Amino acid sequence: MSPVSLHSFPRALLHIDCDAFFTSVEQALNPELKGRPVVVGKERGIVACASYEAKAWGVRRPMALHEAKKICPTLVCMPSDYETYSLVSKRLYSILRTFTPDVEEYSIDEAFAELSGLRRVYHASYEEIALKIKQTVEEELGLTVSVGLSLSKSLAKICSKQKKPAGFTAVRGFEIDAFLKDMPTERVCGFGPNTVALLAKHGVRTVLEYIQRPEAFARKLLGKIGSELWHELKGDAVYPLLTAPKEGQATLSKTKTFTPSSDDKDFVRAQLLRNMESAFIKLRRHSLRVKGIGVYLTAHDFSTRGLYADLTRPTASTMDATAFVTALFERVFEAKTRYRRTSLVLADLEADREAQPDLFEDACRIRATREISKAVDQANALYGKHAVHLAATDCLRRFGQHLGDRGDVAQRKLAALKGENFRQRIRIPVWNLRLKD
Repeated sequence: MSPVSLHSFPRALLHIDCDAFFTSVEQALNPELKGRPVVVGKERGIVACASYEAKAWGVRRPMALHEAKKICPTLVCMPSDYETYSLVSKRLYSILRTFTPDVEEYSIDEAFAELSGLRRVYHASYEEIALKIKQTVEEELGLTVSVGLSLSKSLAKICSKQKKPAGFTAVRGFEIDAFLKDMPTERVCGFGPNTVALLAKHGVRTVLEYIQRPEAFARKLLGKIGSELWHELKGDAVYPLLTAPKEGQATLSKTKTFTPSSDDKDFVRAQLLRNMESAFIKLRRHSLRVKGIGVYLTAHDFSTRGLYADLTRPTASTMDATAFVTALFERVFEAKTRYRRTSLVLADLEADREAQPDLFEDACRIRATREISKAVDQANALYGKHAVHLAATDCLRRFGQHLGDRGDVAQRKLAALKGENFRQRIRIPVWNLRLKD
């Protein structure tokens, strides 16, 4: 382990975590919502994110909205606006990069940043730099964040969770043992319920007890990740900052939640095939093809069943995959079960390129389905997405009650600026302000 200075950080890593991010963004864009219990997820009928005011009433994710309203009668339910959340997230990363170029975009509402060496630049301590970053983010975005500062990514992440919301915790090298003394092992990112139970069987219930055991104990019990976390929690950084943009795309998924739930087989299959159409449109837009497909159905009680299988050859054609996806659906679907969500996952993606067909493949059909997909994409570009679609999805028109109403659509999609439409918008959020005379 690297020597730890008693007066400075041998390495200073910051973790920033937005508090109740989705609802905080809604409250920032709609000042009238500040201080009120707010949840998003109306379009899915469940709580996708709850504000701290709503959490104070006992509202939690993924509670059904009708249950949440019983607990909190004054609850404000809003549809999710993931486009706007993504824009605010990018702004968060941009602010961080004004302080340091070393930023890892960990998730839509979390980031790591390397502060090592910046004391000389800002003529301030690492704690003061971290607090300045926190203040800048909160002032410019209008939402609160919790910040952790320590010697490794694992420690910094634990620190940021310590005093939510709007908290700040910094742990230097000589403070690690005192900080972790009563910290339960479930607070470690990487220790799931099964790992926590396994550690408890060996008399390890706190993080300090874990790092006081020999490294050999951690490696034997939990393998490579156990050894890595042992070092991380002792302050010896093992996990590097992943600052490079992600190359390529390993998977692509499309999900559709509909209310009310349905046990109509034709309807549920049509929703799944519509997922498939949307996924393959995006696949072709990025010049990719797929080698494996997963089909998943979520029942009314939130239980999920699914199957995954590999295609006989990679493809980017919707028609090539239709029979395959339908066959998986037939094996997953259970009669008399009400479903609320369909999901389709395209996995093992690769660049789409012309390839020599195998001896027993129908080269003419392969070429024809590629050309049909191109023609469908061109028609949809002119007349709107899904203007040309599979016949099996046409029945969706008969199920208007499942498609939601305008109240289930994010306000940004309804408040179009000049030149915008429902699907094509300038990538800026819209603030709702009421000016007083």
